[in-house]
Amino acid sequence: MAAELHVELVAADRQVWSGEATLVVARTTSGDIGVMPGHQPLLGVLESGPVTIRTSDGGTVVAAAHGGFISFADNKLSLLAEIAELSDEIDVQRAERALERAKEEADASAERRADVRLRAATSR
Repeated sequence: MAAELHVELVAADRQVWSGEATLVVARTTSGDIGVMPGHQPLLGVLESGPVTIRTSDGGTVVAAAHGGFISFADNKLSLLAEIAELSDEIDVQRAERALERAKEEADASAERRADVRLRAATSR
């Protein structure tokens, strides 16, 4: 059996995903980071971006995460996001409308959030 790490993806209002994984890729203020079993301990700030989790059974879970923190120690990875949604929970049409609205209003933050949601939803 391949080495595993325990992953908890938590939003402010709920636990989004929990399970065993072999690799997690997330966006931090320092850039994208990949965490595998045995990684050095870390603490970082999450940026808006997709989170990709390669599960122990060979599957892939993708979520859109917006802000928060990432920490890893003792083969336990915690992603504590302000907002997070799994790709299959994202309404693509709603996200497209939000992106258009954000562009019209020149709201860079809202545009970034909508773009991340669309990228996560289309990577299923």
